Amino acid sequence: MSMQEHIHTKLKDAIDCTHLEVINESHMHSRGTESHFKVIVVSDEFAGQRLLPRHRRINEVLKSELANEIHALAIHAYTPEEFREQSEHVPASPTCLGGSKLDN
Repeated sequence: MSMQEHIHTKLKDAIDCTHLEVINESHMHSRGTESHFKVIVVSDEFAGQRLLPRHRRINEVLKSELANEIHALAIHAYTPEEFREQSEHVPASPTCLGGSKLDN
């Protein structure tokens, strides 16, 4: 199973999502490793929560992966209403500034 599939499965099993996307952005940042991802998590569980608790929830689900395999994780966490208000569009990820272990 790829890291992208693994992340998707872990988030799906832990959070009741109405929409879930895991996008592998490693090609924009590193050379050949699955280490950079963007997640779009839409859930009613986020209702009444500010941004930080939402991110903490996702980080907790992926705690082991963030400690060992994932170098960067862009998190976009919305309620279904917020996601609809954005026309189901999320911001683009920033350009990588380097820092890969492979650059040495």
